[in-house]
Amino acid sequence: MLSDIEISRQHTCQPISQIAGELGINPDELSLHGANKAKVSLAVTNRLANNKNAKLVIVTAVTPTPFGEGKTVTTIGLTQALNHNGHKTCACIRQPSMGPVFGTKGGAAGGGYAQVVPMEELNLHLTGDIHAVSSAHNLAAAALDARLFHETRLGAAAFTEQSGLAALNIDADKILWRRVVDHNERSLRQINVGYGSFNGPVHESGFDITAASELMAILALSRDLKDLRSRIGRLVLALNQQGEPITAEDLGVAGAMTVIMVDAIEPTLMQTLSGDPCLIHAGPFANIAHGNSSIIADSIAAKLADVVVTEAGFGSDMGFEKFSNIKVRESGYAPSASVVVVTLKALKANSGITSEQDINQPDSERLTAGFANLEWHINNVSQYGVPVVVAINRFPTDTDAELEWLIERIGQTKAFGCEISEAFSKGAEGAAKLAEMVYRATETATEFKQLYETEASLESKLMTLAEVGYGAASVSLSDKAKSQLAWLTKHNYGNLPICVAKTPMSISHDPAIKGIPTGFDLPITELRLNAGAGFVTALVGEVMTMPGLGLTPGYLNIDINDNGEIIGLA
Repeated sequence: MLSDIEISRQHTCQPISQIAGELGINPDELSLHGANKAKVSLAVTNRLANNKNAKLVIVTAVTPTPFGEGKTVTTIGLTQALNHNGHKTCACIRQPSMGPVFGTKGGAAGGGYAQVVPMEELNLHLTGDIHAVSSAHNLAAAALDARLFHETRLGAAAFTEQSGLAALNIDADKILWRRVVDHNERSLRQINVGYGSFNGPVHESGFDITAASELMAILALSRDLKDLRSRIGRLVLALNQQGEPITAEDLGVAGAMTVIMVDAIEPTLMQTLSGDPCLIHAGPFANIAHGNSSIIADSIAAKLADVVVTEAGFGSDMGFEKFSNIKVRESGYAPSASVVVVTLKALKANSGITSEQDINQPDSERLTAGFANLEWHINNVSQYGVPVVVAINRFPTDTDAELEWLIERIGQTKAFGCEISEAFSKGAEGAAKLAEMVYRATETATEFKQLYETEASLESKLMTLAEVGYGAASVSLSDKAKSQLAWLTKHNYGNLPICVAKTPMSISHDPAIKGIPTGFDLPITELRLNAGAGFVTALVGEVMTMPGLGLTPGYLNIDINDNGEIIGLA
């Protein structure tokens, strides 16, 4: 079989204006970025405001493994198959970060014959949204440090006299706004800035990957440009000497940040190999960030299609939980059905059994032990009142006997049903049965519910997520987290939802614990306020908001050949 990039490169795309027209987007609602992609104006939602919303399907997965479960492949393949079966469908996915592209994961266009094309355009830069988020974010950091420098140099009274601005009295030890870059760079996790006689005061800072920026979450959760501007103004960048919050509005930088992001608020339209529409917006990383596509992209697709298929990052304990408890609160757009993606490899890898046996070989012991992880995720999604369809993403090494065993076992769970998907190798036809199963699930009655009420305290929400969301026995807060919790409660931020940042490689906080962890304590190391996005991030265990490059990163394979074509991009 050809590689993903070879399949993408051999495909002749339809004009993106044709894809837009077939979806129902008018020419004046489209801003072309070359032949294969275009920005979609938010005016389309005003024109179609009275249209009813499409059925929403969210794709999630079992606990991730190094072998890859194929969540994006399933999302795109399902979209292709639904359209093939006569159901007008649009996919909504997130823009890939160049951190994973040049790191270990590779791109995020799907793969095989279930991918967004051209895949290199999606995986590299796209229309520049991530760069806009980085630039706007770092402008706020520069503005904050500049204000600190001038107020410290002149003193509050002289600063006000010379600038005409009220002094903010920034506490250099309470600057909360870090910097961002869209690459994996562990050496920047913790830094000191302000060295030199004309650069100070010296204070601690650091970098996160751009996908973890609060601005990325704001982009994903905003309804329109006015909402985006309002949320940016509410960003808490630092505390003053009295311990009170200093916002981007206080600093006077919110307007300029919004200007940088004025184009980024529009989602980008691309197409699948079958010519199906796909809206790309917001960023990845459901372990340390929001990890879902934007409300705006979903809203546009919902007014133009009969079915919208989107995906939530990593396993159901990560992106799906945040989709349900954060995104739906903001959008009011609940799913009609869900898909949990699984592979035989994933079950064996999640068994918790250490074995030298090849993961591709039949292994009933590991398969049986690993099934518990799948059943946990089925039950986890079911508790939100959403019907669950299991998609078994088939690999060439899978045996019929093990697949038959898995189908039979899934039939004994709470799942609505299951189907084998061969979208990777066969495209739409390989997911046709899955598509019909999912569509039938969307027609069933649902009673969507969330894990906690908005009015609950932060402590209560943390405990609910730990016990009900992950199966923990208890929660412990570091001294730093306890102090932050007291401050958040005092300043009336206790009503915000929680966005947990933890390892995606286990349902628990420890990536080494596979299967279904029980009886563990969930250690909260830090609580970060995201007042603009509208949630509090709880950092759990040793989670990092800036990834690092591995021993043999992906960039070693990426180059340009003599014809000027990109090679080695996964």
